Amino acid sequence: MSGEKPHILLVEDEMHLARGITFNLEQEGYLVSHVESGEEALEKVTMEKFDLIILDVMLPGIGGFEVCQKIRGLDSRVPVLMLTARSAESDRISGLAAGADDYLVKPFNLKEFLLRVSGMLRRSAWYRPEPVEEGYRFGDNEVFLLSYRARTRQGEIDLTDLEVRMLSLFFHREGEAIPRGEILESVWGYATDAETRTLDNFIVRLRKYFEPEPSRPVFFQTVRGVGYRFSRKS
Repeated sequence: MSGEKPHILLVEDEMHLARGITFNLEQEGYLVSHVESGEEALEKVTMEKFDLIILDVMLPGIGGFEVCQKIRGLDSRVPVLMLTARSAESDRISGLAAGADDYLVKPFNLKEFLLRVSGMLRRSAWYRPEPVEEGYRFGDNEVFLLSYRARTRQGEIDLTDLEVRMLSLFFHREGEAIPRGEILESVWGYATDAETRTLDNFIVRLRKYFEPEPSRPVFFQTVRGVGYRFSRKS
């Protein structure tokens, strides 16, 4: 983590909201840099290291989804929390597909927002996966947890910090049905019933990476009424 205080980049063009978010984050002891556009955000990311990026979807110029994709090309590990006034499921999926780690719809509860921030910072700051094995194989896939890479049918991909944490959890507990709340707590750093849809959409992302047929998953299986189970036996 950069320095003693976690350094957060806030990308928000609504100034009244940005001032409120900045004030509350600084009250929590965080260092906050604020920019109003996607172009400024990308420039900042190329010049500085951040511990978390809070990114609005509706920005002037380059939109939040595209900014997130470009950030992932520069830094696959920095956690990204997307903020938006849109609540449609398709927008949530688009945000996660662009590389976001979490998604919060405006207007949001301040306590919930700060919980998300602290959880994401806590996990990214001092949690790193224990070595399961370099080159964890299942099906036609090979995952390298320590170097944040994977080989799939689609070719080689870079993994985000959150993706690595989730894969590490599944690999360590192969064959076990893991409750949704436990996955949220272990990977995101918090557990709320309201955000199981974020987890469900994130599983869709993993299936697109690794499943031969994402609509008929064999590795990342849904356990109805419980959560998810990973099995390398297809």
